[in-house]
Amino acid sequence: MKAWFKWVTPIALTALVATGCSFGGGNKGLDKNEPSTLKVMYYDEGSFFQDYGMIFSALYPNIDIEVLSTQSIYSGEQEDYEAAFDKFIEEKQPDILMLSSEQYKEWALDGKLYDLDTMIEKEKYDTEGLIPGMLDYLREQGGGRLYAMTPSFYSQVLYYNKDLFDKYQIEYPTDRMSWSETLQLARRFPTEGEPKERVYGLKMSYNDDLFQMASVFAASEGISYVNPAQKQVTINSDSWKNIFQTALDALSSKALFYDSIMYEQSTDGPSASSYEDYLLRDPFVSGRLAMAIGDSSFVNQIKQASSNEKVKDQIVKNWDLVTVPVGQQNPDQSSMTAFHNLLAISATATNTEAAWQLLSYLSSDEYARVKSKSNNYNGLPVRTKYITDTEGRNYAAYYNLKPSSFNAYKDYDKLPQNFWNEFMAVAQTELQKVKDDKQSLDAALDLLQVQGQEMILKEDPVKDDAAADVPSVEGGASTSVTVEAQ
Repeated sequence: MKAWFKWVTPIALTALVATGCSFGGGNKGLDKNEPSTLKVMYYDEGSFFQDYGMIFSALYPNIDIEVLSTQSIYSGEQEDYEAAFDKFIEEKQPDILMLSSEQYKEWALDGKLYDLDTMIEKEKYDTEGLIPGMLDYLREQGGGRLYAMTPSFYSQVLYYNKDLFDKYQIEYPTDRMSWSETLQLARRFPTEGEPKERVYGLKMSYNDDLFQMASVFAASEGISYVNPAQKQVTINSDSWKNIFQTALDALSSKALFYDSIMYEQSTDGPSASSYEDYLLRDPFVSGRLAMAIGDSSFVNQIKQASSNEKVKDQIVKNWDLVTVPVGQQNPDQSSMTAFHNLLAISATATNTEAAWQLLSYLSSDEYARVKSKSNNYNGLPVRTKYITDTEGRNYAAYYNLKPSSFNAYKDYDKLPQNFWNEFMAVAQTELQKVKDDKQSLDAALDLLQVQGQEMILKEDPVKDDAAADVPSVEGGASTSVTVEAQ
């Protein structure tokens, strides 16, 4: 990597000059000529320098970055990843930690992270251009103080075809609609015609799996089918019954598009005999889909098709976007928005000035400007200036919702190792019978409740004495949320 980097640095510097970047105002507090070393945990050295380190090292050549690969944490026959993670930190002593949202929350509350609010005040760090709610969210997760930054975030939105809405005289979707409202809009579009040629109201997933669709609705409402802390399955509830019924009604309406439609009645998969056929295969791109859930890469897909001379006249032109549907309980949150790779400074770091310089630069306007011009940006930049559209589309939809505070896999380590996969397999099998009218929804939920509870208990010997104390959830969970498609 060091040999490779000697050749890459001049190229990176040339690219920076070509983009007209100015790095003034954000570099005080650190002497660029003073040699120092930073130990940073990341997936591997190559990925770190490609994602972040190459540009930073070009600006600060006297800061030697030692990348501590985290691959050892997740390799081998590791059963307790949390313990392996803690051991890695203890042995390697990184200055900068790469944390998940749950790890960030835990480490912040345990006092293991350096308070970044101190640095923000000291260095007068520019927070004005950051996406709304980012620092508030991170402070909320950190118990009131800021302990991490991130260069990017991930978000899905609801794209919609204005021309189709105009043609059928249907009002446009809006930000923060519920799933019920979104499904109602989708069902107002016609359902006649050949499956591979007709108009569809909504695409929200790749297939028509009932369990996966219901899980999306449930996540927006903060509802899980298991309580790991109590080792209790909670799927046989009024809330889940309402959610599954909503998903069943949506599937039976024929308003939804899913990719497997393109495979039906064909053993060779969807027809794509040419590159143009491939571009037109997506029904939203080809103008046959009213609404689609997708991330920012979907825009590139539309642009790519629009630039092709042979098909550009067939490509959707009048489109816009709004936020994804939200839950009734938390309409400002989304399980489809997330901050990945939260970077924090260890409370035991030996060089907090250099560590802060890296974190502040990676979330700076300058870094966002450079990376927004490249093709390897991980997600969306956290600077709103670089989430824009020259045609005035509602790109604020990408950042108008905060990440959901609900985590369906919280305390997953308290469950048997294979519980999630085993339960999902059984759930998909039993709910397919419901779809095929071979079993009632009530019967399926009864069965999943019993079998799921057995999955939890069978690998937990300490539950033998406590099994009799497991509470019944017959008649529903303590909170019932209805998601209905009218």
